[in-house]
Amino acid sequence: MEETAKQDFIFLELRRKLQSGLLFIRSDVVRDGADVKIESKRDSTLNIQTDDGTYQVNLTAGVNLVETACQKSPGSTEHGSQFRLRLRVEQQSEAPCSVIGRLQVNVTYSFLCQSCGSVVLQDRAFGRVLPLPNGNWNALVDDWCCHPDPFANRKLLPRDGDCLLGDTFILLARDSGCEQTLTREGNTSQKASAEQKRVSKRVMLSCRSCSSLLAEELTAEVLKFYITEILVKPREDGGCDISQLSLESKSDSIRQRFLEQTLASRLVELSSAQSIFRFSIQTPDGKAVILLWLLNTDTLVASFPAAAAKGDSFISAGDVHPREHQSCQAVQAVKVLYVLCSDSKLKDVVDVWEKDISVHPLPLPQSSCEEIQKLLMSSTFRLPAFLRCMNSYQVTYLVILNCLVIIVHYLELLTCITFSRCFYPKRHKIGDYQTSYSS
Repeated sequence: MEETAKQDFIFLELRRKLQSGLLFIRSDVVRDGADVKIESKRDSTLNIQTDDGTYQVNLTAGVNLVETACQKSPGSTEHGSQFRLRLRVEQQSEAPCSVIGRLQVNVTYSFLCQSCGSVVLQDRAFGRVLPLPNGNWNALVDDWCCHPDPFANRKLLPRDGDCLLGDTFILLARDSGCEQTLTREGNTSQKASAEQKRVSKRVMLSCRSCSSLLAEELTAEVLKFYITEILVKPREDGGCDISQLSLESKSDSIRQRFLEQTLASRLVELSSAQSIFRFSIQTPDGKAVILLWLLNTDTLVASFPAAAAKGDSFISAGDVHPREHQSCQAVQAVKVLYVLCSDSKLKDVVDVWEKDISVHPLPLPQSSCEEIQKLLMSSTFRLPAFLRCMNSYQVTYLVILNCLVIIVHYLELLTCITFSRCFYPKRHKIGDYQTSYSS
């Protein structure tokens, strides 16, 4: 009963390239074989009528249901009913780009702490924005060079005015403003390899306002910012008016949505640019935490949570009263399979992936790896039971929201947070934010 209570009671998956879809309705919504009426309107909306009420899904423009092609699937069980749908797709939409995909030459940006919204780097413009070689490039040098590795023990570092883009991080030259916004911390970690009995010292940098870890100091002049820890805000010049965007969500789910958006966008970009579909989310020391297999990037998903009043589902219902009209927005998502490396039962799968050079590493801070792991497990748990597993892998959907939607919510809170810090000396943490108030 507890598992069913947390599962979304209506789940919709649409594949635009295949022009097909799957609708699942839980058994406690459709009782005793009651009829379900599904119809599509010209304005790209899908109406689902049950005994409990009418549920409306707003589809993206150009996507409609073929009215005569909705049939109940024989796969329906005591847990719920499945319906197969056929779609008419008039236009394909592109996935919004990540922070790395949006950075451009000669555009002024400010870099903000993702946890509290404090400005870390202000008014930075770059003369060069260059991609770094992918994570496995060192392993391929011997196959291309007929002489000793010319890049051995050498790092690719940015000069002043450069922005070097990794798969999950940005390399920037330090400026004088960093001394006022970042705090230097020494972190000593022992490497696991028995052959290398030496201590590796990593110098981490945290936000001076909220103490969240944001970056790593590669050298005295170069900083490595992870995209899961920062927000990048372009100067308002009319091209991207972020002040008019908003996110309808509770503050305690903003961090989760930000991680989901960031990871999903990067998976789509890397798979499109390099034809890579298998990824290993790792700590900075190279320890694999999660193995991801990207399946689909043309998916639209929508769902009505069991508790529609909560904002912890990737789609929130607009109305929470039973037997009344409820609506939600179908959003673009990627479908992924994943394995947690901590699962001892799947050690053989993990060993095979770790030896496969085609698996693309995605280094992230340890804390972000743990948060993503919780995000994946939570998203899987909300799916219908028959969709949660595929062979040895868990299944989930990562939602891709519109460009900069999540960033804006933090910017709207920035004024309030800054005001609180000016007047109240005692700081406490509320949700994902550091703020101040009198006790």
